Amino acid sequence: MAASFPTDRPALVHRLRTAGCVYAEDEADLLLAAADTPAALADLTERRVAGEPLEHLLGWAEFCGLRIAVAAGVFVPRGRTALLVEAAAALTGPAPAVVDLCCGSGATTVALAHRLAPRWLAAADIDPAAVACARGNLTGLSAEVFEGDLFAPLPPHWRGRLNLVVANAPYVPTAAVALMPAEARLHEAPVALDGGPDGLTVLRRVGVDAAIWLAPGGHLVVEAGVTQVDALCDAFSAAGLVPSVRHDEDLDATAVTARRPA
Repeated sequence: MAASFPTDRPALVHRLRTAGCVYAEDEADLLLAAADTPAALADLTERRVAGEPLEHLLGWAEFCGLRIAVAAGVFVPRGRTALLVEAAAALTGPAPAVVDLCCGSGATTVALAHRLAPRWLAAADIDPAAVACARGNLTGLSAEVFEGDLFAPLPPHWRGRLNLVVANAPYVPTAAVALMPAEARLHEAPVALDGGPDGLTVLRRVGVDAAIWLAPGGHLVVEAGVTQVDALCDAFSAAGLVPSVRHDEDLDATAVTARRPA
């Protein structure tokens, strides 16, 4: 087991720090726990130093106090998205019908399943690898996972009946994707990162369709960049929704909520 070769830790921490890993000590402990032989540890270390996301190497990510399985190529849940979960849970009444669009690994869906008591809970993503990952994470949680573009794969009888729609849709402007850390732009699906010329292409579509799929009084909650808030609120208002903004300095996160008028 990893504990049988603890003397590797100082060298491992140094190697990770030299490679630019900010939390080298924590990463070293996680890699040691994940490796059952020195050869396995060496392989994980080389892959991490080469830029593979730690979460893909471990096979899981911590999100909202939960361990979420993350497969290679699937978007890694970010800590900042906890604000989206918190904002969504605060807005939702009892026994809601809930959909998580652009669900990735299903991390947000799982977190909401633990905070709410939905009468119907579903997730959707256009990436087959993400769908497979989400289905694994949602096993046993009475949730359906659909493959397709935004609302398109959802059962049509839920149109106009949803109480909550959440979406961690891609919002990085196309030109800025090349500036992202290599572990994101090289190891996560481009469809999960690229939000179009101004980063809002997908989010605008979400707002237009949410105005149709939400029940009166229902809420849409999305994540966005702080500089995108004004344009996104204008788009949601044009779609007939009533937007508001919530920001968390500690998480460096911004959530935009939008209510369908009753």
